Amino acid sequence: MRVLITGGAGFIGSHLADAYLARGDEVFALDNLSTGSFENVRHLQTCPRFHLTIDSIHNVRVVNELVDACDVVLHLAAAVGVRLVVDHPVQTIETNVGGTEVVLAAAACGKKKVLVVSTSEVYGLSDRVPFREDDPLVIGPTTTARWGYACSKALDEFLALGYWRERRVPVVIARLFNTVGPRQTGRYGMVLPTFVRQAIAGEPITVHGDGMQTRCFCDVSDVVASLVKLVDHPSAVGEVFNVGSDYEIAIGELAETVKILADSRSELILVPYCDAFPAGFEDVQRRVPDLTKLHDLIGYRPTRTLEQIIQRVIDSHRAAHSPRERAVRV
Repeated sequence: MRVLITGGAGFIGSHLADAYLARGDEVFALDNLSTGSFENVRHLQTCPRFHLTIDSIHNVRVVNELVDACDVVLHLAAAVGVRLVVDHPVQTIETNVGGTEVVLAAAACGKKKVLVVSTSEVYGLSDRVPFREDDPLVIGPTTTARWGYACSKALDEFLALGYWRERRVPVVIARLFNTVGPRQTGRYGMVLPTFVRQAIAGEPITVHGDGMQTRCFCDVSDVVASLVKLVDHPSAVGEVFNVGSDYEIAIGELAETVKILADSRSELILVPYCDAFPAGFEDVQRRVPDLTKLHDLIGYRPTRTLEQIIQRVIDSHRAAHSPRERAVRV
């Protein structure tokens, strides 16, 4: 199979490329390297079945050519991370909505299957935990930039499902919850790699708010395996699926666990939201997925414990910043 991955040099996109190449498929990756990195796919450059195109998702001609050359599309190109979303609201909305429209329009010509990667952010301020795919979405005010991101991804879902109902483009929507693992950067506000970097460096581990807000973290390998199965499964078409882990942990406890596993002497510091983000920033107290629908279709269950996930991130961070690795990159 010939697979197009938009955002293919990103954290999750690069792991998807690994998975498809491992099973013998041919992978075309499109990325403008704004948040993705060539380092994420450097190890694939010698593989004759991997092709990287460095260009924008807004380049209609390039997207049309790539979609036409492939059998399926996994659309991951998007603005990522709370920090980027808050600091660049226009770029966020234009990338998410405009980019998705370009991909879906290209796919409509040949009725190519498209997996649209969405986010748990669409649930917004909902307190109906765990979140089900058919739950109402509770979005905050337009004056808060964070909800612009949530709305843009919700609009992506409406657009994709509209293409399915009106133009019979086979689409699948995956709402990803916190996905972590090797190659993820904390540069855009991702919490686990930030904690790991701080712990290993002996810096204070900065926890926003009171640390009581909870999240569920899933290893990227489990997420990728689920996405591949959803693309392959005919009954997934026209449906929305939560993808992630349902093991809930408070962010303050996560920081403590990172400190212990990294054997760090870092102190934990609580940073008020007003000191970390622009005025009016809102956080979500709990974010837990109901994974029943995903399990019923593909038999999904996470394979790694949270401790194993954290240790994998610690080990990969240390390996990436070892003197030998730095010398190789130079």
